[in-house]
Amino acid sequence: MMDQYNNINIQANYLKFYQEALNEAKKGLSENGIPIGAVLVHKNEIIGRGYNKRIQLGSAIRHGETDCLENAGSKKASIYQESILYTTLSPCAMCYGTVLLYKIPRIVIGENVNFQGEEEFLKSKGVEIIVLNDQETIQIMEDFINKNPVLWNEDIGIKEN
Repeated sequence: MMDQYNNINIQANYLKFYQEALNEAKKGLSENGIPIGAVLVHKNEIIGRGYNKRIQLGSAIRHGETDCLENAGSKKASIYQESILYTTLSPCAMCYGTVLLYKIPRIVIGENVNFQGEEEFLKSKGVEIIVLNDQETIQIMEDFINKNPVLWNEDIGIKEN
């Protein structure tokens, strides 16, 4: 019974912190940017948050996850190794690279329907992947991609025709 209770609490925390990542994505969308957000959580406390600011900053690397880690600031390696990254979309190669570099052990992903990063590769490196496939997030991304296909392809590194 205790394991079941702990599992419910863990799932409630996932949803609570995931909502914060989704709020970050909505900030990006409200700024005419790409709606991908992330939060970094250490011991049930948000220590970093961010959203895709490539358009807003004219940046090649400010994806939601990298912006989140930048905003978390420099931390001891042990902090990252005890943290959970919550992101609205399955991480691209650049973003999963930061996860591997800092040895973040768990990622909670909002959705991987519209884009699936290298989740199997992350798993093979020992990263726990939890995919929520949140319907609101799926719809936000689908709408964005349909309205902004060139911008979306640029963001994920697909060459224009």
